[in-house]
Formats: sequence, structure tokens, C-alpha cells
Amino acid sequence: MALRPFCSALLRRRSALSAATALGSVAACLVVSHPKTAFAQFRPQPMHLNTGRPTSSNDPATFQADKVDYNDVEHTVTWTGNVQVWQGDRVLRADKIVYDKDTGVMAARGHVATIQSDGSVMYAHYAELTGGMKDGIMLHVNANMPDNAKMAANGVRRTGGKINDLSRVVYTACEICEKDKTRPPFWQFRAFNGTQDLEHQKIDFRDAYLDIMGVPVVYLPYFSMTDPSAKRRSGFLMPGITPHDRYLGTYFTIPYYWVINNQSDMTVQGLFATKTGPQLSALYRNRLNFGQLNIRGGIAYDTHRAQTYTNSFGVEERSGGNHGVQGHVFASGNFSIDRYWRGGANINLASSANYMRDYRVQGYGADTLNSNAYLEGFGTGSYTRLDGQYYQGLNQGVIHNADLPLVLPRFTYNFTGQPDILGGRLSVNTTDFNVKRDNGVSDQRGELQLNWNRPFHTKMGQQFLLTLRLDSMVYRARKLYQQPTYYNTARTSVSGQVLPTIALKTNWPFVRTFEHGRGTQLIEPIVQGIYAPNTGGGLNDLIPNEDSMSYEFTDSTLFSLNRYQGTDRLDGGLRGNVGIHANWTWDGHIVDLLAGESFQEHITRDMLPYSGLNHHASDVVARARVIPNQYFDFTARMRLDPHTTKINFGDALFSAGIPHFRLRGGYVYEPVTPYYYFATNYRAYSPNQLYTTKTSELSGGVSVDWDNWHASGFARRSLSRKDFVSLGGDFGYVNDCFGIDFLYMKQYTTIGGEQRNSTYLVTVSLKTLGAFGLK
Repeated sequence: MALRPFCSALLRRRSALSAATALGSVAACLVVSHPKTAFAQFRPQPMHLNTGRPTSSNDPATFQADKVDYNDVEHTVTWTGNVQVWQGDRVLRADKIVYDKDTGVMAARGHVATIQSDGSVMYAHYAELTGGMKDGIMLHVNANMPDNAKMAANGVRRTGGKINDLSRVVYTACEICEKDKTRPPFWQFRAFNGTQDLEHQKIDFRDAYLDIMGVPVVYLPYFSMTDPSAKRRSGFLMPGITPHDRYLGTYFTIPYYWVINNQSDMTVQGLFATKTGPQLSALYRNRLNFGQLNIRGGIAYDTHRAQTYTNSFGVEERSGGNHGVQGHVFASGNFSIDRYWRGGANINLASSANYMRDYRVQGYGADTLNSNAYLEGFGTGSYTRLDGQYYQGLNQGVIHNADLPLVLPRFTYNFTGQPDILGGRLSVNTTDFNVKRDNGVSDQRGELQLNWNRPFHTKMGQQFLLTLRLDSMVYRARKLYQQPTYYNTARTSVSGQVLPTIALKTNWPFVRTFEHGRGTQLIEPIVQGIYAPNTGGGLNDLIPNEDSMSYEFTDSTLFSLNRYQGTDRLDGGLRGNVGIHANWTWDGHIVDLLAGESFQEHITRDMLPYSGLNHHASDVVARARVIPNQYFDFTARMRLDPHTTKINFGDALFSAGIPHFRLRGGYVYEPVTPYYYFATNYRAYSPNQLYTTKTSELSGGVSVDWDNWHASGFARRSLSRKDFVSLGGDFGYVNDCFGIDFLYMKQYTTIGGEQRNSTYLVTVSLKTLGAFGLK
């Protein structure tokens, strides 16, 4: 093997190279002459340091070959046998290369491969290159690109190392058939000619056809795409069209993506509709060294005028002023101050719910838009947060902005200490806030909660947990006669509560193994005793209620010291909780059961109807989880009233199926809706039927997949209201480079006096090109 440097000062280009005429089948360009040769493994390293500047014809060159012949008469150098030539950041490989020292032209034959400036490799049968290998022609070319993209052409003319003009070019991101490489891929772009701009990272095709399985389906006089080697590039994205929408009519979307710099970008989209005015929206993203920032917003001229309608309470609602110039801003950001502190905000504001509905702004259909700003700190065993919260109502006719709170400020602190000399662990918690409502209770709260846990066990395997807890709160509130408390007083009230609690819980697990240690069986009785003064749930002291509107007594809260969701309401009195837990596990089979009941000395029957705790002996709560094999699993929970034998709460989920086929289903039952305790004065009168209608809902779905095909369907029906909530289905095909999906969904929910009805969506995805949707 010879290794000889030569001075590139002798390299002089004396004539321009003409473009080659493409010959033969374009599909054949994708075929490697010797399939056993691994061209993709050709990644030679330059033998000179890269200075970071463009390659020049005056740069020194280095070659490596099995044999070198010098012809002093013809002024040529011929390299043969595994030839590799470097010049700057350009690399050329071939079986044979002839270099003309007079013209500066290198002619390469046989397994020609050249590395482009973007790092991709271009292969050819024959090439003539000059000017530091930046200019020249190549015949029968194919290139492997990122994301499995491939491009082939009959001929390529390279100019300045930045532009490749391609003749009779094809492009695809699909796999090539191994058995028959002349077989067309699943899809390909086939064009008369094209231009690959390496500097601006784009490829332009002219007179192009999109072939699906070898059949032309779309003709495009001109098509431009981003080079697959580009991670980010400014340009227009795939436009969208929707033939029909109730509020927009037929509308078009034209998005543009702008790369601002290495850390930020922006996507701007114009929407043009036949039934209302245009909309301009944008998404700005910035990734900083100390945080990130996302801002999404839009402005439109909405010509729709909302109609007066009667809501579910029988009240006439007027929605005037929700037309003309409208807009929204959704912004989020979080920023690290130091290793212990960070701050951020989530701002979500819209001019009206009707604007969000008319322009399909993401988030419409929720009850509220929530905004907050926060500062939080992290320490060893501690957490601190200071924030403010703002809510905007969207469910017109049910939730009004005047009813929603402004929380400013809200302070939270949690601390858990290390084990002390007695073996216990102390924790300190507080959540303090100021809540203001235009229509409803406005109040302030200060809180301090101390909790001490001491676990221990006996030689017989009994496990004990001793808990000492002290809750203390002080309040100042006005308008207590309004929602959500509805007290019979109009004065400003200062109140408080202090509740010491002592609890002892014991678990006695009995465990055995079977099937030679492969299976375990567990029987675990659980007993807990709790004592605290009986406070009557705070009702007699005119205590506000912001965080304890829902009382959840299920298997998950059976052994909780406080079964309210927050601390404005506290469980007091003497009570005992008992339960039995059983578990069998063997060879991937699982059966897990829990049942229990609470016994209490003091009860307040009218405090929370349907709570399950209206008698000295509570409802029985139970949970079952059964997984007999990989084809079926089932989980169910319930709460049974032993006095009436009625089920006051229940839910169940199951999943069953075999490979490529799956069934799923669920059911939930509650005597009232979740809004019952918040939105109604249930102690004074019978609430509206909207909140007292039982929740009895059934849902189910099925999914199937085979080879590259998939299909699914789902349905959700309210049995108590005798109506569907939603239903739909999905059907599609996907392979390594192509996907098509058909989606149908119908929603029966009415918001603001209007119902969305049906949505149809067709999405076509081409790998490396993007997705096109038709709604």
C-alpha cells in the first residue's frame, strides 16, 4: 500500500464539466451493483485537521490506495484498489481514480462514494470532480440520508459543493424490497429534475409525481421539502383543509415555521373560513439554560353573534359582546433561580368561551381556564411554595366568572424530619390562603398541622403505627350566606378550630408460600382506633369550606385520619376501623381483596348525605383485583349500605383479549353528581335535578390490529340520563414510511346552549415529509 501526499497548488481547473444525460431506469438507481458490499460503512476520517473553513482547491490532499501509477507523459496519476482521497472536509472513495494534473479533474469509477457537507454519503457508478471535489458530475447516483430516506438520480451536477442538480430523480423514505430491488417502494416522489440545496437544507422537485405502490396518484408541477439532514429549518408546513364546520364553514390553515436561533422558534398560522372572519395564531418556544418559555396565542375577527338560550336550570342566558375582535393567550414558563429555588407561571386567558368554540381553540369544553404564578423551593425533607391562582369560567350557563375565586396569595410549606430518639418522625404542614369572590364567600385561612408517626412491631409479626396529630386553623370570612357554605348569617365571622388526634393502627400479616416457593398467600387483618374531640364537622362554628366540599369514603380512605379531601372539615369523635386484606400471587396470577367498615360514636346525619357515614356502623367498602392470566384483568370497588342493602358507590374496569384483539369496559355509579355539595344548599331545600340525578355510566371499547392494520371503537353512555355521552371509532394503516388514519367521533355534551355533534378526521402521514389532515 502506498501513501503519498502531493501539493494541491498544481490543481488547476481548465474546463467546465457538462451535466450527464440520465440513462436507464430511475428505480434501478436505488440498486447497489454488488449487494454484498456494505457502502454505508464507508466513513473515512480526514487525515488533516479540520480548520472549520470551507474546502479550497489549494488545500493539501491525501490519498490511500493499494496501487499507484504515475504517467509523466499524460500528466496523470492513477490509483487502484480501495482508493480513498481526502481534501479538507471532502472525501472520495472508488475502485479506481484517475487524476489529471493539468485539468485538476479526478475521474472515479467503480463503487464511487463521496461524503457530502451534511455528512450523508452519495454513491455513483462514475464521477468526475474538480475544485476540491466541490464541482463535477456523477452518473447513476443514489444517496442514503437520515431517517432511512433515500434518493436516486440518473445524473447529478455538483456546483460549489452546495448545490446538486439532479436529473430523473426519485425520493422515498420507505424500505427497499430485499428480494427484488427493482420493485418500487410503497411511496416515492418521481421528478423530471430536482435541486438539492445543501447550504439551505432543502430539496426542490419539478414535474413531480407521487407514486403509491408504483401507481401515480398526484401530479405536482413543483414541490419543495426540507432536507432530511436538517434538524430545524424555516419554511411553510403542510396546509390543512376542512370542508365543513358548524361555525367556520369551509376553512383553510396555512402554517409557517420560523427558526429564530438555536434555542427558540415560532410557528405562525393563518386560518381563513367562509362563515366567519380570519384568525392569526402563533406558538413561540424558547429553551433557555435556566428554564423554558412557551407562548401560544391568537387574534381573530369573530362575526358570530351568540344567541340567547335557556340553560339546564331554566334560566335565560345572554351572551352578548362575544363577537368582533377576539383572542386568547396561553403562556407557560419555569425558570431556575438557583439549585434550591425556581419560579414560573401558567397563564390561560381567552376573550370569551364562544370565541374558543368558534375557532376550535384547544381547551374549549373544560369548565374553566386556570392561571397561576408561583415560586417554589426544595430543601432536605422540605418543600415551600408561594403562588396565586385565577380562574375563568367556560361552561356558559353553569359556571359564571363572578362565582369563581381569585386566590392571592396561597402559601404552602411541608417538612418531614429525621427519626428522633424515640424512633418517631415529625412532620409540619401548612396551607394558608386569601380567597376573594364577587359572588360567594371571601375568606382568609391560617393553618398549622403537626404530625408524629412512630412505627414498631412485635416478635409475633404484628405491625403497629402510632400517630399523634394536631390540626389548628384560624379563619376570617364574609358573605357566608352565599355559595359554597350557605350559612344563615350575613356578618363577617372570625372563627377557628383546633383538633388533637391520636390513632393506633395494627396490621397482622399471615404469609405462606406454596408451589415450591413460586406462590405466596397473604391474610392480613387490620384494626385501627382513632380518637379526637367531636367537632360536628365545623358547621356549628361557621367555618368556611374551600378544600373539603367532597367527602370520599372508599377503600382508599378507610384508614385515613381525615376522610375529607382537605382540612377545612375534620373528622372528629371516637371511631374504629376494621378491615381484612387478602392476596394470592402465583405464576403471574394475582387475586387481591380488601373489605372493611368503620364504627363511630358520633354521627351527624344531615352533614353530608350519601357519604356512607350516616350511621354508627358505616357502609361496607370493598375492593377486588383479579388477574387470572395475561388475557384478562378486572378491578372493582364498591360501598354497600348494610342497613338498606343498597350500593351507594361502585366502579369497575376490565380488560380482556388475545394478541391483536382487546376488549375494555368500565362502569361507575354514584347517587349524586360531583358538583352536588358545592353548587347547592342541600340542607335548606331540594337541589336542582341537574345535581341530584344519579351518575350511572357505562363505557366500553374494542381494538384490533393485524399486520399493518388497526381498528378501534368506543362508546360511553349515561344510563341514568338515557343518552350517550360520546362514541366513535378509528381505522387505519401504517408501515415503516406511510400512515393513513380515519377517525369518527360524536359528542353529545351541550355547552353554552350548543352541541358539537360529529367530527370526521382523515390523516395521511409520509415519513420525512409530514402529515396532512382533512377534518
